[in-house]
Amino acid sequence: MSLPDILAPNLQVVFCGINPGRVSAAAGAHFANPRNDFWRLLHVAGFTSRLYAPDEQFEVLKEGIGLTNAAYRTTRGSGDLRRADFVDSARRLFEIARDLSPRAIAFVGKEAYRGTFAERPELGPQRRTLAEIALFVLPSTSPANAAVPYVDRLRWFRALHEWLDQLL
Repeated sequence: MSLPDILAPNLQVVFCGINPGRVSAAAGAHFANPRNDFWRLLHVAGFTSRLYAPDEQFEVLKEGIGLTNAAYRTTRGSGDLRRADFVDSARRLFEIARDLSPRAIAFVGKEAYRGTFAERPELGPQRRTLAEIALFVLPSTSPANAAVPYVDRLRWFRALHEWLDQLL
């Protein structure tokens, strides 16, 4: 089961995860694993006025936030993805950037960016743009990325928030 894109014109930021995990696919909601820090990081970093639950994902549009994935196929872990899963992702994200004009697209994890563009990014702002829309790479919020402590993830989410404020 694929997750729906949560998109609208002129959003502040579209967060692009790598792909739906099994918990998210079963729930029909992005970042639904209770051990995934995404929703808490959004709120604590100042993107949302309150803490949202995954099943409230469409509500974040009101906060200027969109959600999509680089690959749509559900897997147990991102390591199960193949190059073919990303074949259309760069074109699709370009079309989102061109047609909906978000202020930026933020990749939730280096692997989402790497799968899309077949190049390894550093965390933070990227030189590459899509239809003149800025790109940013965050650490993954997946529980599988336990090597990156919550405090470091929060620092990057706050850095994105501050960076977006400068993109006028």
